[in-house]
Amino acid sequence: MTKNETKNAPKGSSAGAEEPDEFAVQITDQIESFILAVREVAKGDDPDSAVPYLLLEVSQLLLAGGRLGAHEDIVPDERYEPDVGPEPDEDDLRQRLAALLEPIDVYSEVFDPYVPRSTPVACRISDDMADVVADLTHGLAHFRSGRISEALWWWQFSYLSNWGSTASASLRALQSLVAHVRLDSPLDELDGLDTGGEGDDEEQLAKEAGQVMEAELGTIGRRGRQ
Repeated sequence: MTKNETKNAPKGSSAGAEEPDEFAVQITDQIESFILAVREVAKGDDPDSAVPYLLLEVSQLLLAGGRLGAHEDIVPDERYEPDVGPEPDEDDLRQRLAALLEPIDVYSEVFDPYVPRSTPVACRISDDMADVVADLTHGLAHFRSGRISEALWWWQFSYLSNWGSTASASLRALQSLVAHVRLDSPLDELDGLDTGGEGDDEEQLAKEAGQVMEAELGTIGRRGRQ
């Protein structure tokens, strides 16, 4: 389903801007806080705190996501999604985070844990954060235009279809980085990783994973002990 696909028509519609209830205000506050925090991290003013700060912010965002996921289906007032203008371009944010997090940006992730023998794929925290911010910003445009139910519908739908799994994957990577540093627990190079793949793909993934952990111990480990 795309953003502009048909949604179930509501029983009735209201004219003019909607007034947000307490739930909408709380979700919006958490989303705005996350977007602001990620942009602040991307400025690179405090690189030593980037990983733990992102860990905290992603954890808090996923609380909002969990509330959206547990909420009953949200039905917007309009059958089709109103145009909010050009899609947000987060390439600058992506590039800033990639430069800040290098060389620990890449991690491996299983796309769907319910698919038997799913093959891990290489992901980037910087890509994840930029994609999540883009999804959230799209809904925020609806909210600021007074389309509260539309904003909540979009955040709920995109949580289930995209940013929820993306943020969850990043959370695992960030938590792993912090844990290995704080527990002084290095990981061996993952040349024996069972990815369910064959040949060059498996070898490349193992190589990338090993490089990530080597960089983690060599870079973040030194920072954590200063």
